[in-house]
Amino acid sequence: MTEKRRLSRRELLQIGGVVAIGYGVSVVLSATAPLGIDVSTNAIAQGLVLDPGGPIEGPEHADLRVVVFTDYQCPACRRAAPELDGAMRDDGRTQVAYKDWPIFGDVSEQAAQVALASEPQGLYFKIHHALMREHRALTEPVLRAIVEREGGDWTRLASDLQAGQTRIQTALARTATQAFALGISGTPAFLIGPLLVKGALSRSEFAKAFSDARAKLSR
Repeated sequence: MTEKRRLSRRELLQIGGVVAIGYGVSVVLSATAPLGIDVSTNAIAQGLVLDPGGPIEGPEHADLRVVVFTDYQCPACRRAAPELDGAMRDDGRTQVAYKDWPIFGDVSEQAAQVALASEPQGLYFKIHHALMREHRALTEPVLRAIVEREGGDWTRLASDLQAGQTRIQTALARTATQAFALGISGTPAFLIGPLLVKGALSRSEFAKAFSDARAKLSR
């Protein structure tokens, strides 16, 4: 039977040093690796950034635009929303265009339609953010309560929804077509200038993505 040799203190320290170096390299690589896919030469992606065809929020002097594909029932979307909001406030030079893409069923579809139908009352952004914060099931009574809490007229919204059904359905269908054309299969997804990011990011990761996008745009 072979006797197991115990590692010496020096050998243990050497192993520990190798592990520490490996971890350090991993941290550096994760901090410097790009967060998204380069789509700067993708005509569909860049056309969408230039003309998202949807509500745009942010400063007029912005030098970067983010296009967000999102669903109001998507847990990852809800997790990413305040992180993006915080990163945008920190940055101060970024716009965001919201693309409602209801892929979580009929409830998501109804919520997206209500959000888009609130545009004539100038409430889209308030409704969008309220829906992202809402943890209750997005039933019609909850949607109505949100609209009224944000200063909207539910009766008018219902009328605008009916009258604008063709416009709203066309917008939702166009968003789905754009997402599939970009190879996006789920929410959230973010076109950050020349970068495409799939999945939720933290506030610091959004900040890094903004920086990476600007660096690429300046080349």
